[in-house]
Amino acid sequence: MRTSARAKHHCVVSLDSLTDAALIERIGERDRDAFDVLYGRFARSVLGLARRRLKDSFRAEEAMQDTFTRVWRGAATYRPERGPAAPWIYTIARNAIADRARARVDEVADVSDSPSDEPGPAERAEREWLNLRVHSAVATLPPFERSLIELAYWSELSQSEIAARLGIPLGTVKTGTRRALARLSTVLEREALLAG
Repeated sequence: MRTSARAKHHCVVSLDSLTDAALIERIGERDRDAFDVLYGRFARSVLGLARRRLKDSFRAEEAMQDTFTRVWRGAATYRPERGPAAPWIYTIARNAIADRARARVDEVADVSDSPSDEPGPAERAEREWLNLRVHSAVATLPPFERSLIELAYWSELSQSEIAARLGIPLGTVKTGTRRALARLSTVLEREALLAG
């Protein structure tokens, strides 16, 4: 019994050192321990994002559960060459949150004669295309700068929260974020020129 507990602890410790993408690959092979590690890394920020968007703790919990159910089911489809793992997870989270928000509206909605404020297919396609461009541009950043952008914009953490989470000075976060945003701006402008 002691040996198996020690072996399991060793397995968890080695999983902790894996990248998010490697964990997702293992989850695609139905590795529950890898799922537990990935859940531990992202559950808090996904729940925080859901609470801020939904303004309802119960629905936020549901959205978080939906997110990780979708991660479990869809892990085998994740392709690291299309972009980093964190944006993939946060995209799943945003979709789960949007589904929960729509479900709430559907439950109480009356038929209205006025036009919908919801974006139509063209607007949604434009937004998805822009999201893809931004995710691709973020993927080109150096790992440290990429993590700053992901924590700030996908986890919606403040610069102070990022500094505390990463254990680095606030000034380093501010400088790194400015540098990352400048690089992103350059990449996106270049892409826009090439597309135009």
